[in-house]
Amino acid sequence: MTYFRWDGEDLILDCHLQPKASCDEFAGLHGERLKIRLTAPPVEGKANAHLLAFLGAAFGVAKSQVELLSGELNRQKRVRIRQPKKLPELPGLTARTP
Repeated sequence: MTYFRWDGEDLILDCHLQPKASCDEFAGLHGERLKIRLTAPPVEGKANAHLLAFLGAAFGVAKSQVELLSGELNRQKRVRIRQPKKLPELPGLTARTP
């Protein structure tokens, strides 16, 4: 799986967003990215803010611990999750090995 990598204790995710979906959820893989459906519309940064909150809850960290690294204005995004406390069941996602 190439949609994630560990950078020390931080997790880097490559995501493909589908805004204005009927529910917030992980939706498997889209090519080499993790597909995420969000209910928020892609206007005025609402989908980005919603993404950070969604990922924070999914990985057991505050949304301030989730940082958008790239893709602010498109569906392809890269995010950093600082020291995730839990890992949701996602394809191939494994804990960091020391």
